[in-house]
Amino acid sequence: MSRISKEVSKTRNNFSLFSKFHRDRSLGSDFWVEVEEALIQADVGVGTTTSLVTELKQQAKEQKLTSIEEITDCIKHKLKYLLSGPDRTFNLEGNPAVWIFVGVNGVGKTTSIGKIAFWQESLGKKVVLAAGDTFRAAAAEQLEKWAQQCNSELIRGAEGADPSSVIYDAIEHAHSSSIPLVLADTAGRLHTKTNLMDELSKIQRVASMGSGIVTEILLTLDATTGQNGLEQAKNFAKSIDISGIILTKLDGSSRGGIIFAIQEETGIPVKFIGIGEESQDLIPFDPEDFVEALFDFQPEK
Repeated sequence: MSRISKEVSKTRNNFSLFSKFHRDRSLGSDFWVEVEEALIQADVGVGTTTSLVTELKQQAKEQKLTSIEEITDCIKHKLKYLLSGPDRTFNLEGNPAVWIFVGVNGVGKTTSIGKIAFWQESLGKKVVLAAGDTFRAAAAEQLEKWAQQCNSELIRGAEGADPSSVIYDAIEHAHSSSIPLVLADTAGRLHTKTNLMDELSKIQRVASMGSGIVTEILLTLDATTGQNGLEQAKNFAKSIDISGIILTKLDGSSRGGIIFAIQEETGIPVKFIGIGEESQDLIPFDPEDFVEALFDFQPEK
């Protein structure tokens, strides 16, 4: 069993569709209702679910599919297709490359920065952490602990300082020190607050004025919030150029289907998923592995 398969077991087990698939039963109308209900409960989204089930019914009819295994293969193929298309590579070009992290409070944004720093350090690459969340003293302290753990450098300002200036200073420091990557934290903010969202636009503009290049703006979402996370993605994308999504707390959520809804409705690729609390538990998202993991279970006896 793969590491992803093991870690998303809670999501998979709560995604009741899969256990039902391996029961000895017919493909009648009740079956399709259960498929639809399971997908919606897993936060795949009503629109995406409706179109998916309609396509499955049509395919089953045209190809004369009669077994649960055949339908399972069709669903796996379609789920993988929903996640195909967007570029999920990480842009590290620049001197330095700058990754800006945004999101609402409590989604695991600062922790995700630390885990990405750990990942880069494990590859032998140095990073600079920019404590752009200047309104919450604990955020800078939390980032400082990650910097020490990952042998990274931290640039921070006074409490309440202009976050744009802190991030700008971090970029210039990285440039002068030939450190290739800056990971910039920002204060958590409600996506419904226009003034706070406008500040993110300013951060992006100021960061682009320095020696580095803003190559990634990563939105952190909590998988347990389900459809609310989708609304966050839509609203953040109106104010700032989101290049990818970090989906945290996937290991304890029954709503892994939100990945499909985000992809279908925003076109923004999920680039990292959080599957645990340890330093190594934020990993690059692989659609193929993720879908296979959802179906990797022991059939009911």
